Amino acid sequence: MKKPTGSYPHVRVREDGRAVVSQAGSVLLVETVRKTGLDQAISAVLAPWRKSRAVHDPGKILVDLALAVALGGDCLADIAL
Repeated sequence: MKKPTGSYPHVRVREDGRAVVSQAGSVLLVETVRKTGLDQAISAVLAPWRKSRAVHDPGKILVDLALAVALGGDCLADIAL
């Protein structure tokens, strides 16, 4: 198993009808973010403001928020999707 190089894991698409997602367009957005390295770039830019004991990466939080808004999210709880 390869270690992921970015904040998002590789997506596996199957055509057998199992594990169907309702937000299939999100795959394209996540793959674009991962392939361009946008998640790593934002994390690097925000690194000086990250507290030493911080658990969550502020760059990933910001990208997750942008993806949630792009997919039609209207509250912060939608980031979990």
